[in-house]
Amino acid sequence: MAAAVHRLAKLDDATRLFEVRRQSILALAPPKMSVADAEAWAGQLTLAGMQQKLRDLEIWIAELDSVVAGWGAIRGDVLEGLYTAPEYAGQGVGAALLDRFEELMRGRGFEAVCAEASTNALGFYLRRGYRVTGPQTAVGAWPIARQFLT
Repeated sequence: MAAAVHRLAKLDDATRLFEVRRQSILALAPPKMSVADAEAWAGQLTLAGMQQKLRDLEIWIAELDSVVAGWGAIRGDVLEGLYTAPEYAGQGVGAALLDRFEELMRGRGFEAVCAEASTNALGFYLRRGYRVTGPQTAVGAWPIARQFLT
């Protein structure tokens, strides 16, 4: 697979990012969670909500041949989301985006990155050096963090 091109998202990317998130959750979350739970999670964000995220967060897109293969969002030292289109899952798209976010945060002087991982993504983060920092939340997320080496 060719290396993805990373770029900052624009407001007119909202529809595609919304769809990538929805498809990612519906296709990749089961079997770690029930289909009903995945559908409920996917339905928590509206297109208007995605547009608001684009205004509030720093969102980066990974593109392959001008196709959105994945995207992620940060705010300060917090990873606010990371999604890979199902057809690109397991091909390094999410890992490359996470590398970019960690590099950005490190360069901005943060000592660690914090996030909440879904059950289906927890193994991905643990393999990359993240540690669970608390019990699973009421909505099923796992608080995680990774300290940067100095």
